[in-house]
Amino acid sequence: MSEHESREGEDRGPRRPHGPFGLLRRSPRGAFATAVLGLLLVTAAVSLFWLPGDPNHASAYHAWLPPSGEHWLGTDGSGRDIASRLIAGSRVTVLVVLGAALVSGAIGLVLAVLAGLGRRSLREPLIILIDVLIAFPTLLLAIMLAAVLGSGIPVVILAVGIGYGVQIARVVRAELRQINAEDFILAARASGLSRWAILRTHLLPNAAPVFTVQLSLSMGLAILAEAGLSYLGFGAPPGVPSWGRMLAETQAYIAIHPLVVLWPGLAITVTVLAFYLLGDALREVMDPRLRFGRAGGGSSPDGGEGGLGTATGLLPGVPVDPLPFDHRGGRR
Repeated sequence: MSEHESREGEDRGPRRPHGPFGLLRRSPRGAFATAVLGLLLVTAAVSLFWLPGDPNHASAYHAWLPPSGEHWLGTDGSGRDIASRLIAGSRVTVLVVLGAALVSGAIGLVLAVLAGLGRRSLREPLIILIDVLIAFPTLLLAIMLAAVLGSGIPVVILAVGIGYGVQIARVVRAELRQINAEDFILAARASGLSRWAILRTHLLPNAAPVFTVQLSLSMGLAILAEAGLSYLGFGAPPGVPSWGRMLAETQAYIAIHPLVVLWPGLAITVTVLAFYLLGDALREVMDPRLRFGRAGGGSSPDGGEGGLGTATGLLPGVPVDPLPFDHRGGRR
């Protein structure tokens, strides 16, 4: 067989998907989550340029109409088109999710690093601060901020970001402390790496799966918080359609017109579920102990027994070897 034919035979062989997106597509949970969230982003983008109708146009002659060609999901008690309001409400959902993720991720990561790796005089006050902020429910914090700053979407983003940012900080701090005590971190210090280099190249990459899962959970909870705050009147303004406000306006008619309540409730449920499943799938994709430990007993794709980023010990019984050199100082 010639070299050309050999290469062609190798090309015809099965190829494993590379990169996080390829691995996500292989996971049923990841595929479902990316499909739902991709649809949400596309819907929000399309709503900026096109809607089936005016989401705020009310007409008493068109109240409580069933689904039809003109009104895809029917109308509410004011005659407003439900499909248009759902599509327009996706913009509020995306805005709250992205804003809350940015705020909570920044607050959680900064507090986790300072409270987990800082000096003792700084760690202890920050731990107390995190515990105090966690004791405040997010809805109560949002109501307090709304009393000072006024209601609106920015208040929702700030309240959700603070409320779930401290929860992220608490979980990621514990993960960073655990990783910081591993042998490969001691080896990195002995090799002369600075604290910043160790944080950037070893600590944060190893804590990334936990941080990603917590961040995706905060995104899902942000949708629930926005819906709850809009239900209480502290969320989106009255002229801005949102899924939570739709529930608040129609929940009294659930026994008479259940479909009117079903659509926004279903949109919230499916979107929150997608974020939860995305976090679970991303953890499997980003954590090599979950990808390779199940199939090969902790071996890495290149045939080794683990690397610098695989030794946090979350899976008991999976053999990992955090050091790239043996006890004699030679490379493996």
